[in-house]
Amino acid sequence: MPTKGSYEQWATVGGEYTVSDAGTISIPLLGPVSVGNMDETTLASTIAKQLKEKIGLVDEPAATIEILKYPPIYVVGDVTNPGEYAFHADITVLQAFAMGGGQMRASAGLQSSLDITKLVGDLKEIDDSIIRSTARVERLEAEMAGEKSLQPRQESADANPLTAAIYRQEEAIFSARANELTRQSKSLSGLRDLLSEEINVLEEKVKSTDANIGSVQQQLDSTIALIEKGAIVATRQAEVERVMRGYQNDRLDLTVAIMRARQSISQATRDLEGLYDRRQTEVASELQAERATIGQLLLKRDTSQKLLMDSLSSSSAARPNEDPKLTFSIVRNLAGKSNEIDASETTTMMPGDVLKVTLRPGSQTSTTNSLKAAETTARNISQ
Repeated sequence: MPTKGSYEQWATVGGEYTVSDAGTISIPLLGPVSVGNMDETTLASTIAKQLKEKIGLVDEPAATIEILKYPPIYVVGDVTNPGEYAFHADITVLQAFAMGGGQMRASAGLQSSLDITKLVGDLKEIDDSIIRSTARVERLEAEMAGEKSLQPRQESADANPLTAAIYRQEEAIFSARANELTRQSKSLSGLRDLLSEEINVLEEKVKSTDANIGSVQQQLDSTIALIEKGAIVATRQAEVERVMRGYQNDRLDLTVAIMRARQSISQATRDLEGLYDRRQTEVASELQAERATIGQLLLKRDTSQKLLMDSLSSSSAARPNEDPKLTFSIVRNLAGKSNEIDASETTTMMPGDVLKVTLRPGSQTSTTNSLKAAETTARNISQ
């Protein structure tokens, strides 16, 4: 704020944002902003320049960017503790392998039916979470579009009782939020109408006061003329002038009241406009976060399914007595497609990567038929 010589937080723009799969963040006033390969300083400078051009500011606002959290990495395969782990900069395959507990020992594999049942239960829980997030996204999209009612996809709502119940909950939330917004809007609109009526009444009082002032002015002129002729005493003039000042003071009070009412109308109008702006900003932020959540859940489901298939394959495949060899590969999402690349212990991992650790025997003694049977079982369980 150059006029004040100080900085003020810009709450409308500032906040926490999630980078989408397309590499963008959605900022109020600017819309989607491409992050690309920019670092924090470059991105902050870009946002500041766009805000200046978009709004027509004299100076660029001071923008700062800080990365709060990276997408997690996943370690699967022949490790002691497969699962999801927090990402940090410059993490290598060997470090991720160590986070997963190192090489899986015979007692650490998913050999029991209890472990497999637990993994299947986790997959079911993930599927339920995806349904909830999908329903929430549909509700937020309807709110963003200004729809009057929520119309879920028929095939989703009728799929099973759980899905139908989830969509009914989202419909109830949609109605409650819409009713709340309508009530607040009506309240502010009613306040404006009431203030407008008050101004009309005050203006009528001003007209009446002006008429009284005009009448008293005529009386004052007559009084002055009679005093000059000696028909009445001079004290009569002072009495009339006192009445005149009383009416003039009343008119000033009415003028101030009208100005205050108009100021209140302007404030109510700003509050009404801000009400919808705040709701749109809130919905946009929730929608962005929910879409990111769906992406993470889908990745987690795929990882869990691969873990189940790998575990069943490992349990059904014969292991030779020769010294095994560890191999690493990374499943990385590039341009919306999953690509598996070979890796070594020193390979640097990226956010969202899936590290696959495979313990290969010295000679190929696995039975093809048993491997196919294990894969079929894994697919049936995951479905």
